[in-house]
Amino acid sequence: MAKLIMTADDSASVRQMVAFTLKQNGYDVIEAVDGSDALAKLASQKVDMLITDLNMPNLDGIGLIKGVRGGSLNRMIPIIMLTTESQDSRKSEGKAAGATGWIIKPFKPEQLVGVVKKVIG
Repeated sequence: MAKLIMTADDSASVRQMVAFTLKQNGYDVIEAVDGSDALAKLASQKVDMLITDLNMPNLDGIGLIKGVRGGSLNRMIPIIMLTTESQDSRKSEGKAAGATGWIIKPFKPEQLVGVVKKVIG
């Protein structure tokens, strides 16, 4: 069975690119438009991995990570930040919240797939 990955990003074009790239490589994808949408979907849907933007309306990536880590169903999943933010302070904040890894936008599709394969196979 294909691994299920959620992508949370307020940019439709980024969500589409991530979803397309992952689906081309055999993964199933659920999309969320922001952190609140992602948390609502994750409350009842078990996923294998979360790829989230940092800067989103309603609930940002850090808040989303804290929400996932504080929940039960997806508490232990790997979470990758996919963002334009590259400052060490933001990376430290993400890591402290529970992020597994960090990819800087713009990203190469093979870079994204490489990270996903490394983390969940």
